[in-house]
Amino acid sequence: EQDLPEEQAEEFKINWEKSFDRMASLLETSEKVGKVMTIREKSDNRPEVIWERLVTPEKVMTWNYASDDWHCTDAKNNLEIGGEFHYEMAAKDGSMSFDFWGTYTEIEAAKRLYFVLGDGRKVRINIIEKPYGCLIEERFETEQQNNFHLQRQGWQNILKNLAR
Repeated sequence: EQDLPEEQAEEFKINWEKSFDRMASLLETSEKVGKVMTIREKSDNRPEVIWERLVTPEKVMTWNYASDDWHCTDAKNNLEIGGEFHYEMAAKDGSMSFDFWGTYTEIEAAKRLYFVLGDGRKVRINIIEKPYGCLIEERFETEQQNNFHLQRQGWQNILKNLAR
């Protein structure tokens, strides 16, 4: 958040998005750079509330989707180091579904949840207490099937749903 004169705010927003797109393009064309993305979302909720939404299967199913035409139809969670979670992600029109799953590597209730996805990519979720509630920060290794911008958009939408 920045204090900018109103006439500069829109230009700043446009340039900000262009810089992310440029950075994404550079990362996509560089084979030597590790592709790790960090996204953040503010929440009015306390860290304990976010934690419950993050690890309780029934609650996961209410927020774990990247767009309104998808949903999470089933969730299972074995919350321990070496334990697995499995979230069935499905298009609402029934055209496709997949098992989004991972294995926990580090757990600290209401603070951090680290895991390795089924395809080997690492994910770190940190919940940072703030005066307004909390900041949720997620770092993940990108995949090769979808472009950087699409991944950022999808994961950010899911994080926004969690933060609500």
